[in-house]
Amino acid sequence: MTIEHILSELLPLFIMAFALGLDAFSVSLGMGMITLKPRQIFYIGIIIGIFHIIMPFIGIMLGRFLSEQFGSITTIIGSILLMGLGFHIVYSSISHDDEYRSVPAGGSLLLFAFSVSVDSFSVGLSLGIYGARTFVTILIFGVVSMLLTWSGLLIGRRAQGVLGTYGEVLGGIILVGFGIKLLFSV
Repeated sequence: MTIEHILSELLPLFIMAFALGLDAFSVSLGMGMITLKPRQIFYIGIIIGIFHIIMPFIGIMLGRFLSEQFGSITTIIGSILLMGLGFHIVYSSISHDDEYRSVPAGGSLLLFAFSVSVDSFSVGLSLGIYGARTFVTILIFGVVSMLLTWSGLLIGRRAQGVLGTYGEVLGGIILVGFGIKLLFSV
């Protein structure tokens, strides 16, 4: 294999991974405005990276015919999850009750990771048709989304320090906004 061949194969995958990871980055900006510990930021990035490996892998394995049947349904589910998470964050911020603060852990972290990786599933379906190299593709998708998630969370964390509780409300509103945007892009 020549360097040109490798670049012509990997560059489009990096561009796709970056485009898919921008959802995670954007939503992580909002999520980062919740007070998070560095360990939580680390785990959130890892979980989202793992989901960006699992979802396209499943998509690649399922192939083209499922894409036509489930493409818009997965987007609707992802948008509803984002809006629900966003409303929960706004409610938790306004209530000032630390017991109900939305810390992205457990089920809410899995829902968050699923909602930002749904697009990877659809792309995986398309890539499965064209015979993309599965291991390379999912590895690139996972690493790029993990790095973009960490970047978004850290930038959001800085903004939260400046904005305080209003930052958490803004973060929840951002999540709701992205959910609405996804819902109407179907």
